[in-house]
Amino acid sequence: MPASPPVRFRRIALIGRPGGPGTVPIAALAAFLKARGHDVVLDVDTASDVDAEGVTVVPVDDLPRNIDLAIVLGGDGTMLSAARRLAPFDVPLIGVNLGRLGFLTDIPLARMEPTLAAMLGGHYTEERRTLLVVTLERADGSIATAPALNEVVVNRGGLGSMIECSVDIDGRFVYAMRADGVIVATPTGSTAYALSTGGPIIAPEVPAFALVPIGPHALTHRPIAIPDRSVVAITVSRGRDAAVHCDGQAHFELAEGDRVTARRAPYTARLLHPEYHDYFAMLREKLHWSETPERLHPPEPR
Repeated sequence: MPASPPVRFRRIALIGRPGGPGTVPIAALAAFLKARGHDVVLDVDTASDVDAEGVTVVPVDDLPRNIDLAIVLGGDGTMLSAARRLAPFDVPLIGVNLGRLGFLTDIPLARMEPTLAAMLGGHYTEERRTLLVVTLERADGSIATAPALNEVVVNRGGLGSMIECSVDIDGRFVYAMRADGVIVATPTGSTAYALSTGGPIIAPEVPAFALVPIGPHALTHRPIAIPDRSVVAITVSRGRDAAVHCDGQAHFELAEGDRVTARRAPYTARLLHPEYHDYFAMLREKLHWSETPERLHPPEPR
């Protein structure tokens, strides 16, 4: 009798947003994976909301060293958080969409089990996504760092007044401006906040960042695509309540004279997609490029 083929991705983590909608799907998926011969691992935050037997629970910080694959159940925000934690350890990620758009979590819940069965059998495509390493150098000499998969945003706060900042690229002065803020976006983040402020969509395989002003006072300040080997520095010259945000999840208050530097991270996020995945088909679906106004807003029945 021939030996059974080895189980692909033996140790699989299931990651959800604590208190989010993924409790029941995670429990069902854990049972599905165990029946296929996989070891299921949960971090303590996810496990606190899930009633699943026969799983291994580990501290959050120990998760990357104890798994071969992570399946994220949630929206793009949940995927961003997981990717920032796991990318330095080269752990691949699969996303099951429980949110709204789902640019990163591309497997519908209704097709979760058959799609994952095919992927765990080897029928998938792998994609590498660039991250940013963001460094905040304060005027008092202190330093803070954070990663970002989507973007880093320097912007005004709740007082509503514009900030003034200067932008350097690779040590060369580019411009100074008054604006609501400025975004440095990766190709992944080009379909997020940067898109809503008029930035370009950058395909994932294009080695570029987008530098996108937010509400500039001078309309001649336009989005710029720059090589992803560039180092972008943004210095706040005026702005009483400015702040810097990384993926909308890491936040730091800024004072005048503080400097934010963004550069390409030395590691990438590994995303696994179904074998049939097509980036432009995904954009067409999520952004309704094929829809007519009548199909987007059907008339009310009489």
